Amino acid sequence: MKLQASALTDDFDDPLITIEEDEEAHVEDLWFLPGPLEEEPDDLPPGPRAEPPDTAVIEDWTKAEGVHAAQLARVAGRLGALDDRLLRGPEGWRHRLALIEAADLSWFAGDRVSPDRLALWISMRLSGVQDDSEALARAGWAVRRLTSGPEPMVDLAAFLDRRDPEKFENNAERFDERAGSWLDVMTAAVDLHPITSACMGFHLWSLAGLGQYGDRIEAAVTAGRIAASDGNGAIFAPLAIGGAGGLLASGVQPERLACWLDGMNSAILTAMRHLDLVETWTVQAEGEMAKLSGKTPPALLTLFAEWPLVSAPMAETQIGASRAAVQRNLAWMEKNGLIREVTGQGRFRMWRISI
Repeated sequence: MKLQASALTDDFDDPLITIEEDEEAHVEDLWFLPGPLEEEPDDLPPGPRAEPPDTAVIEDWTKAEGVHAAQLARVAGRLGALDDRLLRGPEGWRHRLALIEAADLSWFAGDRVSPDRLALWISMRLSGVQDDSEALARAGWAVRRLTSGPEPMVDLAAFLDRRDPEKFENNAERFDERAGSWLDVMTAAVDLHPITSACMGFHLWSLAGLGQYGDRIEAAVTAGRIAASDGNGAIFAPLAIGGAGGLLASGVQPERLACWLDGMNSAILTAMRHLDLVETWTVQAEGEMAKLSGKTPPALLTLFAEWPLVSAPMAETQIGASRAAVQRNLAWMEKNGLIREVTGQGRFRMWRISI
C-alpha cells in the first residue's frame, strides 16, 4: 500500500510558518493595547503616609542626652548645689533670684522690663506712662510662677492662667487639646532627666501651638520649673540670669541640648556668685546696723536682701514703717556705704546694696 504524502512539512526552518514570528505579527496587530507598565511615566500623586506618633521625638532627645551625659551630670550637680544653698538660706533669696530671672526673661522676649520698674510693679502696682502694662503683667506673672504656684505637669492651664473662652469657634483648636498633646509627650518622657525634659518641652512649645501669643516667657518659666522639679530649695532652675543664650539654640536635638546646658550652667554660676555677694553684704550690714535701735533697720536689711532695688515708698509699704523712719535709715545706710542710689534723681529714687 502506498502511503500518502503528509500535508505537513517537516521543514522547521520554513519562514512562512514560524510560530514566534506569527505571534509577533499578531501582537503588532493589537495596536489598541497600552504599552508595558514600566515604560509609562508615574504621574500619580503620592498616597497618604502614616504620621509618626507625637512621642517619637522622645527617642531623639534620649540619644542627645546620651551624647551629653557628662555635661548633663555637671550641670545637675551645680543645680543641686544651688538647691541646697537656697534650702539653707533665707526665703528672700528665692524671691530675689526670681525677680532677676523674670527681668532678664523679659529682655529675652522683647518686653525689656527693667528690674526697677518690675520691682515697683510687683510691690506697689506702680507703672510709668512709658511702661507697657501688658509687658509688666507678663513679667509679674513670671515672678509669681517662679516663686510659687501649681506644678506645670499637674495642671498646665492653671499654671499658665489660661482657659478656653465660653464662646468657642467650631474650627478653632481648643487650648486644653493643645496643652493635652504637649503634656502627653512630656509625661511619656519619664526616663529623661528633668533638665533634658525641660529642654525638650521648651523647644516643643511652639510646635504644640502653645505660643500663639508670641510669649516665650511662658515656655521658659515652665521649663525652669520642670528642670528643678526634683529639688526642695530651688523652685526653678535659672535659665536667663546673666544672659539667655541657652534659650536661643537651633539645629538638631544634640545641638540644642548642648546650648541649653551651657546656658543653664552659666546662669546657675551667676546666681551662685550673686548669692555669695548678698550673703557677704548681709553679714557686714548686720554688724554695722547692730548699733541702731528700733525695728526699721533690721526690716530694711531683710528687704534689701530680698529685692534687687528698693524705693522709699516701697519700703514703707513692705515693712509698715513711717516715711520719716524709712528715709532716715536709708540716708544712714547710704552714708555708711551699705547701699547706693541708682536713679540719680531727686524724686522716685531707688537704692540697691553696695556689692
